Amino acid sequence: MRPVLHEKLVRGRIRSGPAGSPDEFGYCGAFMVLGPGGQVLRIISSDAIDPMADGWEHVSISLPNRCPNWPEMCFVKDLFWDPEETVVQLHPPKSQWISNHPYCLHLWRDTTNGHALPPSIFVGVQSAGDVSGDQRRAKRLKDEAFNNYVKGRS
Repeated sequence: MRPVLHEKLVRGRIRSGPAGSPDEFGYCGAFMVLGPGGQVLRIISSDAIDPMADGWEHVSISLPNRCPNWPEMCFVKDLFWDPEETVVQLHPPKSQWISNHPYCLHLWRDTTNGHALPPSIFVGVQSAGDVSGDQRRAKRLKDEAFNNYVKGRS
């Protein structure tokens, strides 16, 4: 995690009550932070120092009436980790699912083993940059990448 606590987390720390923690806890604690869409995000965070964490940093993000969306998850990722750190959402075997809140998602970072990443071409064409605002260009690039993939397998 980042060495300096982000100002939004300093302001949003819950300091009293059952979820309260002092500033000295740094990234560990409960926070209420205004998200990018204007919703208040409830965040609970722990770091890898706790022996029970087994080297994992963890953040849970919840809302009262829906699951966090992609922009909100990205926003929280950037509050807790460096932009170049890999952080994951996990989908464990169904037999190990735990759901104590209907609208909560989790982010994890393994501080001991890191995270392997798949080849970027399975996500998209990296040299194309961000095409989220140009749907026609995004479709053309997707089709081109798929066709190149199929040609390469022939």
